[in-house]
Amino acid sequence: MTSPIFLCISSLFVMNSMDKAEIADQRKLFGTNGIRGVVGSGMDVRLALEIGMAIGTVIRGRIVIGTDQRSSSQMLKEAVVAGLMATGNDVTDIGLAPTPSVQYSVAKSDASGGVMITASHNPPEFNGIKVIDSDGTELHFSKEVEIERIYFDKAQKTAPWYEAGHLTTDSEANARYIEGIKGLLDCQAIAGSGLRVVVDCANGAGSVVTPNLLSDLGVNVVTLNANPHGSFPGHPSEPTPENLAALMKMVTSIGADFGIAHDGDADRTIFVDDHGGYVMGDRSFALLAGYAVSKAPGSTVVSTVATSDVVSDVVTRNGGKVVQTMVGSPVVARKMKEIGAVFGGEENGGLILAEHQYCRDGAMTAGLMVEMVAAKGPLSSLLDNVPTYHQVKLKTACPNESKKKVTERLVELLSGNRLDLTDGVKVYDGGDWVLIRQSGTEPIFRVFSQARTKERADSLARKYMGTLKDIIIS
Repeated sequence: MTSPIFLCISSLFVMNSMDKAEIADQRKLFGTNGIRGVVGSGMDVRLALEIGMAIGTVIRGRIVIGTDQRSSSQMLKEAVVAGLMATGNDVTDIGLAPTPSVQYSVAKSDASGGVMITASHNPPEFNGIKVIDSDGTELHFSKEVEIERIYFDKAQKTAPWYEAGHLTTDSEANARYIEGIKGLLDCQAIAGSGLRVVVDCANGAGSVVTPNLLSDLGVNVVTLNANPHGSFPGHPSEPTPENLAALMKMVTSIGADFGIAHDGDADRTIFVDDHGGYVMGDRSFALLAGYAVSKAPGSTVVSTVATSDVVSDVVTRNGGKVVQTMVGSPVVARKMKEIGAVFGGEENGGLILAEHQYCRDGAMTAGLMVEMVAAKGPLSSLLDNVPTYHQVKLKTACPNESKKKVTERLVELLSGNRLDLTDGVKVYDGGDWVLIRQSGTEPIFRVFSQARTKERADSLARKYMGTLKDIIIS
């Protein structure tokens, strides 16, 4: 039986989680990563202009803006810029850039904030507006709520003509970002390693950074889909196994040491090993977290409650410890800052090196992997020493207004088990676990299971999905 003390303490976490989820459910614009939609159907220049004015009403000062390569990005950027300037803010346009390059430009300057025009891995008909805080992290949800309030209340504050903002351009931002990454790597060891790497940029914003970074480091770089193009002609921009077939084939056909793949805005990185095998994001997270901790013994890594135990296993083996948070890279980044963690991330390839900046960074992740392989040997051999867990992810519909009661009922029904209520309901079943959590952006619940075997993971996911569905329909 779970102790009364544990349940009392955990109830504070679940209330915190549900309060934030309820705010998210009430939002009409911001999702997990900014505002996204199909261009011409909701996501249009009118929205961009008025959101730009709302952002400019909340964030005062100089604002950095950049875009990915989508066909609609320039159009939407111009509208956002007009809105920011109309509210009296100066704007610095850094042009085509990965999201972490924009964040770096904000964090390493006197800028008050930033805006990135991107829909990340979504199909080409989508685009989005992501807002960045003055420290380079993604904007806190409370500020997003304030921007939405101003937008819907038409409460934007327009500056008089003599206080309108000014627009400048900065063509060196990506170069400074590359230099910042190089300054944290063992460039001499990398240059002397003779590594050959294939980089698949998915025709995205990473095309203007990662190949240049690796070439500067002395790596023999072969590129795929490294011409920025708004329709993603090479393959869809989500770095899934089915989308990276050409990369996996190329690695083996030319005898490369490994492969690197980015999503559309290059804040995430997925790897292919020297045998052409797709490396799941939790395993690359574990390797790089363990590597970071090995260089700072006794340090801390931050992950989320949905992350595979492989990260904890490898970090502990290297003398570190892991702290888990709610799901979401901004939550991870802020916890890292709070406790002084050296590394963090999620299992989707979005990893954060604190020494560089507090956001997930695809090019920095690529550079770290190059350094580790140069120092420690083939990626496949390194992976041989990483435990394997199997995860299954399911989802089911649930009305937003029912989510809180469903979560409370889950806690009640499962209270005889060991529970973690940091984000949703994580129930430990033997040596395995299942996480049941409500989506903050869709009327659904998600069920994540982890086990040592695929069969056990499937069984656990189906078991707790059945329990969840019974509660939803009751």
